[in-house]
Amino acid sequence: MDTSDARNRIFARIRNAQHRPDAARANEQAAAEDYLARHPQGPRPGMSADLIATFIDKAQALSTTISRVPSMNDVPPAAATYLQANGLTVQAVAWPTLRELDWESAGCRVEFRKPQGDDLVGITGCFCAIAETGALMMMSGPETFASATLLPETHLAVVPASRIVAGHEDGFALMRSERGQLSRATNFIAGPSRTADIEQTLVLGAHGPYRVHLIIVDGA
Repeated sequence: MDTSDARNRIFARIRNAQHRPDAARANEQAAAEDYLARHPQGPRPGMSADLIATFIDKAQALSTTISRVPSMNDVPPAAATYLQANGLTVQAVAWPTLRELDWESAGCRVEFRKPQGDDLVGITGCFCAIAETGALMMMSGPETFASATLLPETHLAVVPASRIVAGHEDGFALMRSERGQLSRATNFIAGPSRTADIEQTLVLGAHGPYRVHLIIVDGA
């Protein structure tokens, strides 16, 4: 049984306990969508009109590093430059959605598969980026597997400038308009993993990547 089947079974048991059918009826879905459309949002902080600059400032405050390129074709050279400048391996795993880019000419050895225990670099895209918090919104799927953002020590993410939105509310609104529902796993990544549980000393890479580098694509 995969996790989607397990989740559906859990939801079905909850609905049965409420004396409701196993799956949501069409009118229930419509009622939920109507509520979301009419429900007023709570107060939100002021936001600069320059969402890219705001996102960069917030992301860098979270120990994320940034580079900007004009087009998607410039992503592999930017990735290679970052890895080499930091003494990191140019061998990586990546989402299959990035397969069409010319990684080989840039000197990167990229395999398009889920990471294993010895993979040190993971390269992904993102669903969108949140200017308010500097976080990436990641939605899992067969070609956008979450493990590439969590297991390797270094996470490189490709961020189209057109996918930077103001706040989390806008990210969820974009999800509803494009996908209709949440993916099996929706994660928000805000810089390298960290903890200060031990003597209040900040440690990066405690339960995920040691470093996160974003390549913002201005023309995408």
